[in-house]
Amino acid sequence: MPGTPAPHSLRAWWAQRPPAAGAAVMATGIVSVGLHLAGYEVLSRIALAVACAAWLALAADFAVRLVRWPRRWRQEAVTPGALTAVAATTVLGTRFSALGWQTLAAALLALSALLWPGLLYAVVRHWHRGMPGAVFLGCVATQGLAVLGATLAAADTSAWLAHAALVLFWLGLVLYAVALGRFDLRQVTEGPGDHWVAGGALAISALAGSKLIAADSPRLYLWNVDADDVLHTVTGGLLALDLAWYAVLLAAEFARPRTGYDVRRWATVFPLGMTAAATLSVAAALDVSWLEGPGEVLLWVAVAVWLVVAVGAVRAFRAYTGEGAGGAGLTSTARR
Repeated sequence: MPGTPAPHSLRAWWAQRPPAAGAAVMATGIVSVGLHLAGYEVLSRIALAVACAAWLALAADFAVRLVRWPRRWRQEAVTPGALTAVAATTVLGTRFSALGWQTLAAALLALSALLWPGLLYAVVRHWHRGMPGAVFLGCVATQGLAVLGATLAAADTSAWLAHAALVLFWLGLVLYAVALGRFDLRQVTEGPGDHWVAGGALAISALAGSKLIAADSPRLYLWNVDADDVLHTVTGGLLALDLAWYAVLLAAEFARPRTGYDVRRWATVFPLGMTAAATLSVAAALDVSWLEGPGEVLLWVAVAVWLVVAVGAVRAFRAYTGEGAGGAGLTSTARR
């Protein structure tokens, strides 16, 4: 059929997909979470359906590469982008839990927990100085587990799960501090998109803190007064630091625009959506109602950027498969 890419073109395009493409699932999933928190349930479920379709495709590809090309799989497993598999799965699990599908959310938590230690160990072993923003994915994946664990703990009144999530929360902060020492600060003005994860990791940390606070109840009595005060203080501080990173990164984008499409731009959408979701969640957990307005503004910024990046992805795909010249000027440096 005219205008339809040949099957071999589709396979070739998919085969050169980098592990960091999982950020597209993370970005779409957290936009769904944010829309749910803001009360836009129909839009949230549409975004969730898109994220689920992408997750299933990437999960199938993950399994196929492991079986058919184990050497390539091992090479990709040591790159920071491999941790998007864990982070994306926890984001979807968190959204499913909000729908009341606790069994499915628990299954995704178990899958994430199974993947997390091996991938984290493999990735951290290859950390070095001068790394791009993807270095913060160690923190993101760990805090993703904390978010989902705390969410399920609240839903199932499970104290042990909440305490496990608390351990992961503090571990995630340690991983952030270590990653910060290996982050190349020049990426702020030069990065192709994943440099935004420097802020997004703080956003998901703040979200994890808010979920841990929300998980406490008279029935569970998870934290004493001192521990609760520490969680409130740290969570508020993390959100403030995230918003500071947001302002710095946004200013850098205006000072030095990077308008060409790159698959790592999905790693820009994720922090934008995560900052919105964290702001809305912290507003509820800390009872700071004035944060709700800014949180919703940040949410629509994330939705708008999601749409722009999605259009860029479609145009890049059409240019790759030779469907038209409309995307010929777009490049993906991830293939270089």
